[in-house]
Formats: sequence, C-alpha cells, structure tokens
Amino acid sequence: MYAVVESGGKQYRVQPGDVLEVDRLHLPVGEEVSLGRVLLLCGQDGIRVGTPTVPGAAVRAQVLGHYRKRKVIVFKYKPKERYRRKSSQRRSLTRLLIKEITA
Repeated sequence: MYAVVESGGKQYRVQPGDVLEVDRLHLPVGEEVSLGRVLLLCGQDGIRVGTPTVPGAAVRAQVLGHYRKRKVIVFKYKPKERYRRKSSQRRSLTRLLIKEITA
C-alpha cells in the first residue's frame, strides 16, 4: 500500500516505514502528525485518485527531528562588467516516519 501526499506545496510518494523529509513543520519531536492531503491511494482494492483529494484518507506520521540542509551558495555575475552578487540559503527540514495509511 502506498499513497501520494502533499506537504508544503510538494508531492511525495510514501508507504508505511518510510522516512520523509518535508519543509519545516513547527511541531515538537515525537509528536504525531496527520497528513490529510492525500492525492492518490493504492491498496489491495485498487487505485483511488482524488479530485483533488481522496475523501476520508489520511497518513499518520511521527516527527523524528528537525535539521537544516547544507548551505547552497548562489553567485551571479555578468562578464566584462562589475556586477557580482553572492547570496546563500539553508533549507529547514523536518524528518517524518510514516506510521500508517488509512483509507
């Protein structure tokens, strides 16, 4: 059984036991969260595609921790001109453990 869920504007394919990295959720470590935007659900009874979501479906997950990814440096320049801009960013992520998928 697997499902396609949406979190933070991105779509993820999950199944029970998967570890998922999503944009930062402001929840304490160990808390259980329900991802309610299930777009597709596949199980023994076939595939159910939502319009836009599957009614009554939810994915339960547990927050394992929060962390930040490596720094990404963005450097813009224009050749033969004195234009140089350097900036950087670090994405804040939350690691989730998928517990179960309910229909």
